[in-house]
Amino acid sequence: MSTRATSRAARAALALAAIAGSAALATFPLTTASASGGGIAVQYRTSASGATADQSEPWLKVRNTGTTAVALNQVKVRYYFKADSPTATYRFACSWAVKGCSAVTGTFGTLANPTATADRYLEIGFTPAAGTLAPGADTGDMQLRFYQSSWQTLNQSDDYSFGGAQTAYADWTKVTAQLAGVNVWGTAPAGNEPTDPPTTPPTTPPGGGATLFDDFSYTSHTDPALASHGWSVRSNSGGPGVPGATWDPSKVTFVNQSGNTVMNLETSSAGTGATTTHTEVLTKATKFKNGTYAARVKFSDAPKYGPDGDRIVQTFFTINDLKAPMADDYAEYDFEYLPNGGWGEPANILYTTSWETYNPDPWQAVNQHSESRTTFAGWHDLVVTIDDSRITYYVDGAVFGTHDAAYLPERPMSINFNQWLIDLNGQTSTTPRAYDQQVDYVLHVKDQVLTPAQVTAKLAALRAAGTAFVDEVPAS
Repeated sequence: MSTRATSRAARAALALAAIAGSAALATFPLTTASASGGGIAVQYRTSASGATADQSEPWLKVRNTGTTAVALNQVKVRYYFKADSPTATYRFACSWAVKGCSAVTGTFGTLANPTATADRYLEIGFTPAAGTLAPGADTGDMQLRFYQSSWQTLNQSDDYSFGGAQTAYADWTKVTAQLAGVNVWGTAPAGNEPTDPPTTPPTTPPGGGATLFDDFSYTSHTDPALASHGWSVRSNSGGPGVPGATWDPSKVTFVNQSGNTVMNLETSSAGTGATTTHTEVLTKATKFKNGTYAARVKFSDAPKYGPDGDRIVQTFFTINDLKAPMADDYAEYDFEYLPNGGWGEPANILYTTSWETYNPDPWQAVNQHSESRTTFAGWHDLVVTIDDSRITYYVDGAVFGTHDAAYLPERPMSINFNQWLIDLNGQTSTTPRAYDQQVDYVLHVKDQVLTPAQVTAKLAALRAAGTAFVDEVPAS
């Protein structure tokens, strides 16, 4: 993530508090299944009948009306509402659930065809820990809520899915439910029937669009082409991560895998700051802003040697500098994988985070999160798109999180990859160990929002043409 020398412990504490109580959580499709033989009904009630409130409380139950068991991680429920202002941002929280709040996820989306009663939706999903529903069974109570990040009063009277008189559970068709990508319940606001994927994505990328592409076909960190192509391999000291650790350029190597060269970032430790090495590769230029960013990254759950358990962070992100505490022209957009947990998380978790600003001391942050608590070991296609209205994160072609306009960048950024240890508390052994993060390629297309399918097509075209590197993006 960022290379700024701030207190990661302080940031972690605040970030986890926000995540636990308010952050938008992402639904990530972990398996595929047929909806044949399955059916879903959704019951709704509100805990308070008033249309004006400090938060909206859609309490839900999902019931299996079919003849076969339903895996809940195949179910997505959408609650539709009208934002109280075009720039309003929202936070999701689960107060209580029979299945456990840790098994319930929520993320916000923007409707393609806004109506008088809906331009946003809250999508509820489930992790694999939620299990299955037998025919006729339901999830039991899910006491959910959401609110403006500013805690401004909500007006629910014009919210499509709100029912002020619905104070006891009953079937509610103003929410929709999908099972394995098929809409099986409810009626969406006109012109916004949910699909999975949301629309049929085009596969041919548009023409034009200044492009940065690098296949990382280098020989070593000292290869002159690496620097001439605009990359810096970090060697300066400082945060984030373990105090006293070094950032070692020699641990950035380029290895051949089945005829394809990939960049390898190695991070190692023997249990002390002095024996800990981190790695980072970043663009020297800060000239990237709106458009599409993509990389194929291999995350690791276990060390390549030595004892496991370190609280390691494996990343792909963009960032610019914080010119002053709470400066509103700061920007940062992260993919961060923690294979062994950290920041209060007990196990593997993938975060995407969009930053508006922060104050390092005393710690204060303005950002929006999405996350999924499952393993992401192995190769993954990571895409983030930024336009004038939203930031959208994709993992392996699926939407992972959509973040609001309040977090859009005001200034250009650099593109970064790094791997580092939060602290040495996850594994206290002094036995040496090392972790690898690998990167196949990176792509940026300026001012164009590409679908994941278009990213794949553009990548294929570049490689078919024998292009290992191109940088058409003008200096900012």
